[in-house]
Amino acid sequence: MSEGEIVGRVVRYVVEEIVDDASNVEVEVVDDGEDAVLAEVRTAKKDMGRVIGRRGRVARAIRTVARAAGDEEGLEVAVDFLD
Repeated sequence: MSEGEIVGRVVRYVVEEIVDDASNVEVEVVDDGEDAVLAEVRTAKKDMGRVIGRRGRVARAIRTVARAAGDEEGLEVAVDFLD
């Protein structure tokens, strides 16, 4: 299992459940230093608002879940939402 694989799977699952067009969801987990990863999330333009949520609440929840998944792997996790 590669570093950040659990994080990537969890983030992908959560985001795919939120958006209308799950086929356009891309989650790339990249190394972000020692024991740290960055999950980069891309969705269809029309779905990004759903992923961010009002006042960023959904995005904050996704980051919290991603950090919990990172704890399973002993990693610090950051999540970026890219368009």
